Amino acid sequence: MAKPSENWSAGPWSDSEELECAMVIPETDDCATIAFRAPSGAWFDYKPGQFLTFDLPVPGGVIQRTYTISSSPSRPLSISITVKAQAGSIGSRWMIEQLKPGMRLRAHGAAGQFTFHRHPARKYLFISAGSGITPMMSMTTWAWDSGEMPDIVFVHAARKPSDIIFRNRLEQFASRVPGLQLRFTVEEVEPFSVWPGYRGRLSQIMLGLMAPDYLDREVFCCGPEPFMKAAREMLASLGFDMAHYHEESFGAPALEEVPVDTVAPSGQATISFTNSGLDVACDGSETVLAVAKRSGLNIPSSCNFGLCGTCKVQKLSGEVVMVHNGGISDDEIAAGTILACCSRPQGVVEISL
Repeated sequence: MAKPSENWSAGPWSDSEELECAMVIPETDDCATIAFRAPSGAWFDYKPGQFLTFDLPVPGGVIQRTYTISSSPSRPLSISITVKAQAGSIGSRWMIEQLKPGMRLRAHGAAGQFTFHRHPARKYLFISAGSGITPMMSMTTWAWDSGEMPDIVFVHAARKPSDIIFRNRLEQFASRVPGLQLRFTVEEVEPFSVWPGYRGRLSQIMLGLMAPDYLDREVFCCGPEPFMKAAREMLASLGFDMAHYHEESFGAPALEEVPVDTVAPSGQATISFTNSGLDVACDGSETVLAVAKRSGLNIPSSCNFGLCGTCKVQKLSGEVVMVHNGGISDDEIAAGTILACCSRPQGVVEISL
């Protein structure tokens, strides 16, 4: 391994270089933080709250999974994700059980719009549940490392105290800066232990006690979709200006119907993959991602419903119908970028791939 003093000559990491697992750190019974380094000694430049997409060589073939970065770019010599193995998970379970120091993985990114760098404010309210704590940890670490006193109320919900990821680290931060206020709530308390925090599911009354000035704060929320839906409804009913509410989730939202007259008729579309020299006739209802895959071309993808932004490609000409869920910015769309997973060609379309 290169010495720290040698690392800076390599420049910033590019996802053309595989990442090497450096450490696997247990967090809870079914959760671990995995730290990676660049074998070349490159350093990592990204925004706190963004994510990486990994190619995972699980039994049966490679799959792609997206994980939020839990480390902060203020500590650039390594990059970490925190993985919680849900019931029935394949990728996360493989990461926790099979990934060992020295193994290398292909990663794509960093990407994502969920970062407080895009919404600077004097005061923040972070609301999270379960593994949704990971982007909040990244942003909190950045605030801690910045050298300025933060004003963050950090609300986190968990099933029981031992399920609170990063609890010790957050409490260490909060013990040194009064501007970081931790507010934990759990659904059940473990036997033979003392729990001084809140009990029960997050509610309007509880939120008012945790952050009395919530109306003045920029809110970032991450967790399971039912949790975020409850948080949205809670804040809206309390008169919060939802223009200052931001959320991140990789759970599929309710599907929206695409109007019939916006989809090219069957058999009247062609995608030209210019770098590969392929012209592929297709049904206008197929997505660019689907056509690329059946043509043997690889476009990194994860959520497949226009949220994560992993499958961005450059459209050189032509028109597509793109119904996304926030995984791409207006500036990117204006520059010709599209999300392959939710873009359907209209006539002849040229894609740089």
